[in-house]
Amino acid sequence: MVKCLNVWLGQNYCLPCLLVTPSGVTYNKLWRDAQEGLSSLLSEEVPPESSRPERDRVVFFQRLASLYVRYTQIFRRLEEAYDQIAHPQKRRLIRGLLDATMGRVLELKNEMVEKEFSEFHYMDDVILDLKLTPEDLEIPIPRYFLSEQSKVQRDRQQMLSRILDLMATAEKPKVCRIHRAEAVKMIQVTERARQGRLRAKFMREIQRDEERQKRAKHQDLSVANTDQAAVRIQKVWKGFIQRKKTKQEREEEMIFLGMVMSFPVFSRLLAEANKARRRARQEEHEEDFQKALVFITSSLRETEGPDMRETMKDQIRQWFIECHDATGSFPDYPEEEDGGSALIFAAKTPQQVDLSRKKRKPTKRQEGKNRQKTKGKDKKQRRCVHISNTVTLVCNALHSSHQDESKNFSQRHEAELIKEEKRKEIETEIRLQVDELMRQELANWKLAVDRDKGRKAKPSGKKKKGSKSEKKKKKEKDLTADRTIESLYQELVEQGLLKPAENVKLQDYIGDYNYLGTTLRQMDIEPMPSLSDVRQLIPLYAILPLGSQVLREKAPLVKALLLVGPSGVGKKMLVHAICQETGANLFDLSPLNLVGKYPGRTGLQMMLHMVFKVARLLQPSVVWIGDAEKMFYKKVPKEEKEVNPKRLKKDLPKVLKSIKGEDRILIIGTTNSPLNADLKSLCKVYTKIILIPRPDYGTRYVMWKELIKQNGGMVTSALDLSSLGKVSDGYTPGQMVRVVRKVLTEHRLQRLTKCPLLAVEFVSHLAKIDPIFQEEEEALKAWYAKTPLGKKRVKMALGREGEVDVPEKGSKDAKKKGKK
Repeated sequence: MVKCLNVWLGQNYCLPCLLVTPSGVTYNKLWRDAQEGLSSLLSEEVPPESSRPERDRVVFFQRLASLYVRYTQIFRRLEEAYDQIAHPQKRRLIRGLLDATMGRVLELKNEMVEKEFSEFHYMDDVILDLKLTPEDLEIPIPRYFLSEQSKVQRDRQQMLSRILDLMATAEKPKVCRIHRAEAVKMIQVTERARQGRLRAKFMREIQRDEERQKRAKHQDLSVANTDQAAVRIQKVWKGFIQRKKTKQEREEEMIFLGMVMSFPVFSRLLAEANKARRRARQEEHEEDFQKALVFITSSLRETEGPDMRETMKDQIRQWFIECHDATGSFPDYPEEEDGGSALIFAAKTPQQVDLSRKKRKPTKRQEGKNRQKTKGKDKKQRRCVHISNTVTLVCNALHSSHQDESKNFSQRHEAELIKEEKRKEIETEIRLQVDELMRQELANWKLAVDRDKGRKAKPSGKKKKGSKSEKKKKKEKDLTADRTIESLYQELVEQGLLKPAENVKLQDYIGDYNYLGTTLRQMDIEPMPSLSDVRQLIPLYAILPLGSQVLREKAPLVKALLLVGPSGVGKKMLVHAICQETGANLFDLSPLNLVGKYPGRTGLQMMLHMVFKVARLLQPSVVWIGDAEKMFYKKVPKEEKEVNPKRLKKDLPKVLKSIKGEDRILIIGTTNSPLNADLKSLCKVYTKIILIPRPDYGTRYVMWKELIKQNGGMVTSALDLSSLGKVSDGYTPGQMVRVVRKVLTEHRLQRLTKCPLLAVEFVSHLAKIDPIFQEEEEALKAWYAKTPLGKKRVKMALGREGEVDVPEKGSKDAKKKGKK
């Protein structure tokens, strides 16, 4: 096959030969830049022991913020490289680095929250120093979350659609039959009305034509009037051409000045098509790689396995003889948990092997002494910087060996690398088999020696029964052990507890960056976060941990998340976006959704058991609790007593404790009136609380523009978006969506070319809706200041960070303190 000339010349970016040439030049460079950036960051994260701890809170936070922004940039590069590189072994190296980097981003975010006592951070000065834009701070959502489980999600979606279709068929209302005479009469009435409308339309057209003819008779169609008409047509046409030319020149000037990015539609479509081709190549190369793994493993087991087995046996027998010659007796064979014969193969003498086995399990007294010795060293290490698990993961992934693949034009797997990895696995597998045989052989040797000396054979070391480590923990009773997961899934769908998520993405949650956050905090004014700040928290606390099992186990664990804000700010939309971005199941345990379902105490236990059993087996899963304040009512209103909204109050904390780090399950509560709930009980369940405010001016401006475009409208100079953004102060995104849909009807869209949109059209509809007033937002802000994190933030602002909380009068804590 003749290759392209560009390939022979060393150019790997030939567009016509994209499927043949390695298109990873750009993405290999991204990977290399990410590695260099991580090396630089790791050198800063592990300062020398002689360095002094930073005591200035502001300086320390600036350092954390700088690390966070730089790790985020590396995260973006690695995600892009992993999505486009086709080499299967390279992708595995990048995947380890990507997961470790994501974990470090989450840890840094957690540290910033602990140091600043706020979920929202403003890093205007940091991005200014690094010459970045606010868009560079956006947390990307790895595309492999959905691509790697596309088949599972497709099957699950088909099963859900099938169950919903069966339910719709069963609930389809019966057709009401009527008498034939009544049906004929209804058809006649309808047909007469249709014919009447047509006749009226024809009569209007005839009358309009007659009036037009009468006006034409009175007009003087002379040559002068004809010339005037021609001149008028020329004026209109020349004006149209000149305006079009001027507009084009203005756009070219803006592109030349760098004010507008030139990116033709064709180029964008071509880039997307190229990315799709690379993903198709990834699947093809991955399939070949999996086949090669099976083939190479079986061939190595057949060809090199017997030699490995005999070599191990000879080495172990030689070790038996050397130990007997050195000590006069045969040694004890190392246990499997201590490493087995791997200790023997290490470069150690027989005495060192026995000594290492004895030192492997120190006594409690020795452990205490060791702790006291290392206590001083630990203090010194803590004074510098906290070396986290994810930093270790980054180091290990960064130093993983990989070779140059610039000459691998097909970008397929390397067989030698597979052999190196599989040899280690086969060696471990054979070692376990050899250990069992050699333990028995060593026991026979000892019996033979003891028999010759006339001693009684000592019983082989048996494990003590009943030790605490061997006691099995009692497993929870499975209430549905006799049922399949499909039947449980179907029952939850039929009961309305498992619902399909709406097709919305996180990028659909529109919001502009808060450009005054740092300035306001420097003036000791706590700013209200923007919707862009809220959007950045959702990947960190929900999407990334749900999408990656490694992050869920290594990163700070968030079991429950509470979204608080006025009606219409997009709380429910964020829940559905989380499910769509991760492919998670959506369980609805809202109080109003549980009315009349699974009554009684046993019914409630069965419902929770089924929900969380299916959630674990089909993870990731999101358990949504709408109107979360109802579950923690201070006093249940009379009209809601029959609903029993506090039904889950006692059982939900118990279920929350059962969620472990390996469970990709997240409980999300939403509420617009948290003041009605008992704050202490609410905060015990929801450890993370995100306050969503009304949209600010920048967000409203961007939102009006995007909503009008999404609904088919055109934004022209006649539409004063700035004034519309000012007038709509206090209105939520949900209210703005309803107004746009009311204005942009089908009839209005047809008239856009002749009559452009005006701000007055939207204002008239806004006047009919009650906005969210400043008092309501201040009440939510005051409520948030009473939460645990809000209290710490207030104390830090007042300079009383180290003070102990004083219990309120009449509370249980105050009574206990009085008794003491």
